[in-house]
Amino acid sequence: MTPQQEEFLVLANNRFKMGFFMLTKLPSAWFAGVRVKKVEPEYAEITVPFKWFSQNPFRSTYFACLSMAAEMSTGLLALMNIHKIDPPVSMLVLKVHGNYHKKATGRTTFRCDDGMAIRQAVAKAIETGEGFMLETISRGYNDKQELVADFSIVWTFKAKKQQ
Repeated sequence: MTPQQEEFLVLANNRFKMGFFMLTKLPSAWFAGVRVKKVEPEYAEITVPFKWFSQNPFRSTYFACLSMAAEMSTGLLALMNIHKIDPPVSMLVLKVHGNYHKKATGRTTFRCDDGMAIRQAVAKAIETGEGFMLETISRGYNDKQELVADFSIVWTFKAKKQQ
């Protein structure tokens, strides 16, 4: 792990700093209660509660709030791997696909285990100078460890040209 990745992990796992970042840069996720549970080089866990701000009319968590948490579990791993990297690498969501298996009526924890694949995709983008696509998977479980939803999120990575 690089010093830049270690620095990112310290920031991402700091409840106060990450909360401030989310409030200023991702306010809808912050107000919905999306929170970082843990980020490691190989995986990330993000939670989203069922509460007034995240509910739908059917007394469960609104699909968009579930999607935010799922995307964040993959996105934090991507951000960790491009943090202060040289050459800089851009990242962008290309596609999102969600499957819903169970009504989300409590806290849902999304986990993505694609840290190594993301690291390799970023390295490939730098090595080739071309854009590189990677499908990541995030699965959301309730407190009983029942699968609530799973998401496929396709990210693109591309090294920025040096001027």
